[in-house]
Amino acid sequence: MNQISPFKPIFVKNSKILILGSFPSVISRKFGFYYANPKNRFWRVLAGILNAPTPTSTDEKINFLLAHRIAIYDAAISCEINGSSDAKMTAVEPANLEPIFKTANITQVYANGGKAYEICEKYLKTQILNATGKPPVKLPSTSSANANFSFERLVQDWAVVVEVLKDG
Repeated sequence: MNQISPFKPIFVKNSKILILGSFPSVISRKFGFYYANPKNRFWRVLAGILNAPTPTSTDEKINFLLAHRIAIYDAAISCEINGSSDAKMTAVEPANLEPIFKTANITQVYANGGKAYEICEKYLKTQILNATGKPPVKLPSTSSANANFSFERLVQDWAVVVEVLKDG
Protein backbone atom coordinates (compact mmCIF):
# COMPACT_ATOMS: atom_id res chain seq x y z
CA MET A 1 0.00 0.00 0.00
CA ASN A 2 1.39 3.42 -0.96
CA GLN A 3 2.02 5.57 2.08
CA ILE A 4 2.94 9.24 2.25
CA SER A 5 4.74 10.49 5.33
CA PRO A 6 2.58 12.92 7.31
CA PHE A 7 5.65 14.44 8.99
CA LYS A 8 7.50 17.63 8.21
CA PRO A 9 11.19 17.96 8.99
CA ILE A 10 12.06 19.38 12.39
CA PHE A 11 14.92 21.88 12.30
CA VAL A 12 15.89 25.47 13.00
CA LYS A 13 18.63 27.73 11.69
CA ASN A 14 21.18 26.56 14.28
CA SER A 15 20.53 22.83 13.72
CA LYS A 16 23.94 21.26 13.22
CA ILE A 17 23.22 17.60 12.47
CA LEU A 18 20.44 15.89 10.57
CA ILE A 19 19.27 12.42 11.55
CA LEU A 20 17.30 10.64 8.85
CA GLY A 21 15.08 7.68 9.56
CA SER A 22 13.75 5.50 6.78
CA PHE A 23 9.97 6.01 6.96
CA PRO A 24 7.56 6.42 9.91
CA SER A 25 6.25 3.21 11.44
CA VAL A 26 2.55 2.43 11.64
CA ILE A 27 2.58 3.44 15.32
CA SER A 28 4.43 6.70 14.61
CA ARG A 29 1.93 7.55 11.86
CA LYS A 30 -0.94 6.74 14.22
CA PHE A 31 0.43 8.97 16.99
CA GLY A 32 1.59 11.69 14.62
CA PHE A 33 5.25 11.99 15.52
CA TYR A 34 8.67 10.53 14.88
CA TYR A 35 9.71 7.42 16.81
CA ALA A 36 6.40 7.20 18.69
CA ASN A 37 6.65 3.44 19.24
CA PRO A 38 7.64 3.06 22.91
CA LYS A 39 9.78 0.06 21.91
CA ASN A 40 11.90 2.23 19.60
CA ARG A 41 14.97 3.37 21.51
CA PHE A 42 15.61 6.60 19.58
CA TRP A 43 14.64 9.06 22.31
CA ARG A 44 16.33 7.07 25.08
CA VAL A 45 19.54 6.74 23.05
CA LEU A 46 19.69 10.48 22.30
CA ALA A 47 18.97 11.32 25.93
CA GLY A 48 21.65 8.83 26.99
CA ILE A 49 24.39 10.26 24.80
CA LEU A 50 23.44 13.84 25.71
CA ASN A 51 23.09 13.18 29.46
CA ALA A 52 19.58 14.57 29.41
CA PRO A 53 16.20 13.35 30.62
CA THR A 54 14.28 11.36 28.02
CA PRO A 55 11.60 13.58 26.47
CA THR A 56 8.11 12.11 26.51
CA SER A 57 5.56 14.50 25.01
CA THR A 58 5.74 15.73 21.43
CA ASP A 59 6.52 19.27 22.62
CA GLU A 60 9.30 17.97 24.89
CA LYS A 61 10.76 15.99 21.97
CA ILE A 62 10.72 19.01 19.64
CA ASN A 63 12.28 21.24 22.30
CA PHE A 64 14.88 18.56 23.07
CA LEU A 65 15.92 18.33 19.41
CA LEU A 66 16.09 22.07 18.89
CA ALA A 67 17.96 22.68 22.16
CA HIS A 68 20.60 20.16 21.10
CA ARG A 69 20.83 21.48 17.49
CA ILE A 70 19.48 18.23 16.04
CA ALA A 71 17.28 18.14 12.95
CA ILE A 72 15.25 15.03 12.09
CA TYR A 73 13.41 13.85 9.02
CA ASP A 74 12.95 10.68 7.02
CA ALA A 75 14.92 9.72 3.94
CA ALA A 76 11.72 8.61 2.17
CA ILE A 77 8.72 10.88 1.77
CA SER A 78 6.60 8.08 0.37
CA CYS A 79 6.86 4.38 -0.40
CA GLU A 80 4.94 1.18 -0.85
CA ILE A 81 4.91 -0.55 2.52
CA ASN A 82 2.73 -2.98 4.45
CA GLY A 83 3.20 -2.60 8.18
CA SER A 84 6.41 -1.04 9.43
CA SER A 85 9.19 -3.31 8.18
CA ASP A 86 11.91 -1.44 6.29
CA ALA A 87 12.61 -4.68 4.43
CA LYS A 88 9.17 -4.39 2.83
CA MET A 89 9.70 -0.84 1.51
CA THR A 90 9.48 -0.49 -2.28
CA ALA A 91 8.76 2.33 -4.75
CA VAL A 92 10.68 4.74 -2.53
CA GLU A 93 10.34 8.44 -3.23
CA PRO A 94 13.21 10.24 -1.47
CA ALA A 95 12.70 13.33 0.63
CA ASN A 96 13.85 16.73 -0.58
CA LEU A 97 16.48 17.89 1.91
CA GLU A 98 17.17 21.24 0.21
CA PRO A 99 14.84 23.30 2.45
CA ILE A 100 16.74 22.00 5.49
CA PHE A 101 20.17 22.61 3.95
CA LYS A 102 19.18 26.13 2.78
CA THR A 103 18.05 27.16 6.26
CA ALA A 104 20.13 25.21 8.77
CA ASN A 105 23.89 24.90 9.09
CA ILE A 106 23.94 21.10 8.85
CA THR A 107 27.51 19.79 9.06
CA GLN A 108 26.77 16.04 9.21
CA VAL A 109 23.93 13.73 8.20
CA TYR A 110 23.33 10.48 10.06
CA ALA A 111 21.16 7.60 8.86
CA ASN A 112 19.25 5.74 11.57
CA GLY A 113 19.70 2.19 10.32
CA GLY A 114 20.47 0.31 7.15
CA LYS A 115 17.39 1.22 5.11
CA ALA A 116 17.75 4.94 5.82
CA TYR A 117 21.42 4.68 4.82
CA GLU A 118 20.54 2.75 1.66
CA ILE A 119 18.07 5.49 0.64
CA CYS A 120 20.68 8.17 1.38
CA GLU A 121 23.29 6.38 -0.71
CA LYS A 122 20.94 5.70 -3.61
CA TYR A 123 19.01 8.96 -3.85
CA LEU A 124 20.35 11.67 -1.52
CA LYS A 125 24.14 11.32 -1.44
CA THR A 126 24.90 14.12 -3.92
CA GLN A 127 22.53 16.50 -2.13
CA ILE A 128 24.15 15.60 1.23
CA LEU A 129 27.72 15.91 -0.11
CA ASN A 130 26.96 19.27 -1.73
CA ALA A 131 25.51 20.62 1.50
CA THR A 132 27.94 19.20 4.06
CA GLY A 133 31.02 18.12 2.15
CA LYS A 134 30.71 14.72 3.89
CA PRO A 135 28.92 11.49 3.07
CA PRO A 136 26.07 10.32 5.31
CA VAL A 137 27.11 8.22 8.31
CA LYS A 138 25.29 4.97 8.98
CA LEU A 139 24.29 4.39 12.61
CA PRO A 140 22.67 1.21 13.91
CA SER A 141 18.90 1.34 13.91
CA THR A 142 17.22 2.25 17.18
CA SER A 143 14.24 0.08 16.21
CA SER A 144 13.34 -2.76 18.54
CA ALA A 145 13.57 -4.97 15.43
CA ASN A 146 17.34 -4.43 15.66
CA ALA A 147 17.61 -6.92 18.51
CA ASN A 148 21.31 -7.56 17.85
CA PHE A 149 22.08 -4.20 19.43
CA SER A 150 21.56 -3.74 23.15
CA PHE A 151 20.64 -0.30 24.44
CA GLU A 152 24.19 0.06 25.79
CA ARG A 153 25.73 -0.79 22.42
CA LEU A 154 23.44 1.69 20.66
CA VAL A 155 24.50 4.43 23.07
CA GLN A 156 28.15 3.55 22.45
CA ASP A 157 27.77 3.63 18.65
CA TRP A 158 25.59 6.75 18.61
CA ALA A 159 28.07 8.67 20.80
CA VAL A 160 29.77 9.93 17.58
CA VAL A 161 26.84 12.35 17.29
CA VAL A 162 27.95 14.15 20.45
CA GLU A 163 31.42 14.82 19.03
CA VAL A 164 29.96 16.70 16.06
CA LEU A 165 27.63 18.68 18.33
CA LYS A 166 30.57 19.64 20.59
CA ASP A 167 32.56 21.11 17.69
CA GLY A 168 31.61 24.74 17.21
